[in-house]
Parts: sequence; C-alpha cells; structure tokens
Amino acid sequence: MSEIETVASRPKKRRTHHLLIEWGIILLAALLVSVGLRTFAFQTFFIPSGSMEPTLLVGDRIIVDKLAVDWGTIHHGDILVFKAPPTESCGGSPVVDLVKRVIGLPGDQLYSAGNTIYVNGKKFDENWSHTEPLGNSIAPESNPIVVSANHYFMMGDNHSDSCDSRMWGTIARSDVIGKAFFRVWPLSRVGFL
Repeated sequence: MSEIETVASRPKKRRTHHLLIEWGIILLAALLVSVGLRTFAFQTFFIPSGSMEPTLLVGDRIIVDKLAVDWGTIHHGDILVFKAPPTESCGGSPVVDLVKRVIGLPGDQLYSAGNTIYVNGKKFDENWSHTEPLGNSIAPESNPIVVSANHYFMMGDNHSDSCDSRMWGTIARSDVIGKAFFRVWPLSRVGFL
C-alpha cells in the first residue's frame, strides 16, 4: 500500500514543483520590469520643502518621466527633478535631488526688476501658481545672466523662499533626471502637474 501512495503522490509533487518554478519566474520577471521602468522611464520623488509651493506641498509625492528628457525637449515652465549642484549650500540637511521650475533655457538672457522676471528683454509670463515677492534678484538689467548651452536656470514657485539658480547658478542638462508630470500623493491632490 505504501508503494501505491508513493506512486500516486508523484504527480502532485511535480505539479507543486512546476507551480513554484512558474511563480518564481513570474516574480523575477515582474521585478526586472519594475527595476527597468524605475531606472529608465519613471521614478517617484518625495517633496521635502516648501520651495515649490503652492504647486507642490511638503509631503507630496510626484512621478517623474525620465524619457521626456532623454527623447523630448525642455520648455519654459517645465518642472524638473535634477541632481543638486555641488555649490548648493542653502542651509539645512544636504539633499541629493532637487525639484524646481525652468525659467531660463540655453541662450536666454535673464534679469529682474522689482518682483518682475525678464527673459530676453520681455516680462516673463508665469502662467502657473507662484508666490511673490521675488526675494533675491536674478541679475540687474545692465548685466543679465546668459544661460549657457545645455544649461537651465531653475527657480522654485515660492520665489521668496526658494534656494535656486539665483544662489547656485544654472544646471547642466546632464544633471536632469526627468520632468515631473503627475502627483500621486496625497490622494486629495492626485493629478497632472
């Protein structure tokens, strides 16, 4: 009788063994796809400061599209996540990545007068929510900042409380991680940016 039970239990053991192998392969494939997407396509970031208020609040979580920078273009007003410049030293704990808005593109000339930003001699139209006053000036009209090739001038939407390109200069395109395009947290503020 023990021989009959042993022979009868063999197919169950094989099915269980095959099922475990199949699930292992599925989990490994899911892990590889997840790591690939995070590395090359999308990544989430946490907002630790109020420098982008009112657009992004402390504690918000955003999704960044890495492919939009690699295969797309960067425009005035885009929100970028980028590696913190080595000269960034605005107090507080050091950060690895920053999130700010593009104010100046390569070749742009920027200056400010009062609370007004000028790009290429024209008043810059900030058609998104931002806070005034400007705070630190960009540069005087007599000596505007000229954004170098493959560089960007970045500012936080909370102008008077943002450590940005006014303090540490422009950022290189090679330091850009991606474009922020969607807020996933908190649930009450989920949506496109």
